[in-house]
Amino acid sequence: MTSRHLTLACIAALALVWGFLPEFTLTVMSYIGLYALVASGLVMLTGVGGMTSFGQAAFVGLGAYATAWVCTSTDVAGWLPAGFPAALLPWLGLVLGLVCTYAVARLLGTVTLRLSGHYLPLGTIAWGLSLYYIFGNLDVLGGFTGLTGLPPLTLGGFSLASPLHLGPVIWAVLLLALWALNNLLDSREGRAIRALKGGRVMAESMGVDTAHYRIKLFVLAALLAAVSGWLYAHLQRFVNPTPFNINIGIEYLFMAVVGGAGYLWGAVLGATLITLLKEQLQDWLPRLLGSSGNFEIIVFGLLMLFVLQRFADGLWPRLAGWSQAFLKPSAPSARAVAASRLDQRVLPAAGEVLLDARAVTRRFGGLLANNNVHMSLKAAEVHALIGPNGAGKSTFFNMISGVDTPSSGEVRLMGEAMQGRPSRDFAVLGLGRTFQHVRLLGQRSVLENVALGAHRRGHRGWIASMLRLDRAEEAALLAEARHQIERCGLGEFADRPAASLALGQQRVVEIARALAGQPAALLLDEPAAGLRHLEKQALAQLLNQLRAEGLGILVVEHDMEFVMNLADRITVLEFGEVIAEGTPAEVQVNPRVLEAYLGGELNGAGA
Repeated sequence: MTSRHLTLACIAALALVWGFLPEFTLTVMSYIGLYALVASGLVMLTGVGGMTSFGQAAFVGLGAYATAWVCTSTDVAGWLPAGFPAALLPWLGLVLGLVCTYAVARLLGTVTLRLSGHYLPLGTIAWGLSLYYIFGNLDVLGGFTGLTGLPPLTLGGFSLASPLHLGPVIWAVLLLALWALNNLLDSREGRAIRALKGGRVMAESMGVDTAHYRIKLFVLAALLAAVSGWLYAHLQRFVNPTPFNINIGIEYLFMAVVGGAGYLWGAVLGATLITLLKEQLQDWLPRLLGSSGNFEIIVFGLLMLFVLQRFADGLWPRLAGWSQAFLKPSAPSARAVAASRLDQRVLPAAGEVLLDARAVTRRFGGLLANNNVHMSLKAAEVHALIGPNGAGKSTFFNMISGVDTPSSGEVRLMGEAMQGRPSRDFAVLGLGRTFQHVRLLGQRSVLENVALGAHRRGHRGWIASMLRLDRAEEAALLAEARHQIERCGLGEFADRPAASLALGQQRVVEIARALAGQPAALLLDEPAAGLRHLEKQALAQLLNQLRAEGLGILVVEHDMEFVMNLADRITVLEFGEVIAEGTPAEVQVNPRVLEAYLGGELNGAGA
């Protein structure tokens, strides 16, 4: 039995026994489904995207209050045409709730997601409290008393007034959402989402608009919460502000973290555990302590401390690990998908200037990191940038790749001025790069890491990914990634986690990732660091091949033998200024270079 078979068996068993469960159990199961829907959005937002939110309960409230207002307001009844079916009012409320939630989440996301560190969760607490008090202080929403008399949902004239009938709808919506979210993560868009957590600089350099993706993910989590609120309102048939306060928002986050913040099924596990535990504690704690109160909050706090210390990734990965003893790995789908054609770049003619830095200067307060630096990179050449530690190589490298902005001077890529433009625009124009300190998604496979480099060569969006309409493009992206991995000599490691490779191999993975974007200009930051002699020879052979194909390659490197045997031109920096430029032979005999940096080591290097 595979995990897929086990999942289908559990769903079938739940469907079979649903009609025989007590009404109280059906109600609890319905609430678990509602909470898990919100927690699944938090898994995407917090566990995968790296954005902590304590305010999701407010979005649940938006969905609930929108349908409650539509279904009970006399003003709405007056605006609708005569004879408008009352059974359609809840569905009109769903549309209004989604529209309002989208607008509010878009606005709040634009403001809040500019914050970082602990300011971001504090910001979510602020607007979560604000929306809660708005719900309670608007007379049109019934104030803190709330709105009552909501009609039940109806489908085809059949009333879903009880948990016996509405519960299956709630769980169907939850399972559909989990299926769609899983498809999203298993796609080009999903790789970009995973890169948001701790890899935004890298993702931008691959062409991902991380700010836009963060807002989209924030809105997605809010919409899931709104759907949960809509279903909740018609399950309760009554809405007031209490279920949407900041305490409930914290509980939703507890559910995601306890279950496993990086795992979609962890949302279901966390919602189940917290709901059942809360139900039992509310009965037992007053009896044990002899007084009533929200004592379960204390237990939840202790539980959170225990889980964070003993199960940092949540309970779901531990449970999944135990299940591997008797579950077989899921077999890949047998349905073949013809790969689509990816965008192809026509490389410039040999000798054409690809990258041109003119009088580039960078100041950090009183520190002058780069001063009036000139350098160009041409198609079909290898240009090396060398200099002692602290010479300003990394600062210059970041400026010509869009990670940093020059204080003065100009950087032109493919003839276009790049002043003030983000690094993703550099990627779009044909610049690929690696990093001095390796930036990979360590827990993802080498294949997935390299496929991220081809992000701009695909175009399918979130909806297509959720519905698995992107399979032809996804097959092409993965085929391109595997080709570049094999080209770089790491074919046997393609399906291993990137973090399991040696440092030198991880640097080669970064090169393969950059090549997957089909760049015209390739910037390599210390690519030979950590490689053994034979691996350096293989790397040099690969770079020579790329040069022959027409790529312009800029290399920052400390290994002088590697540089001198590879480069066509060399630029030497010292204290942020260019002290020499020319062929390897010219640099080796330059007195300023010999005095400032390399001396005998340079003289001994091969030309």
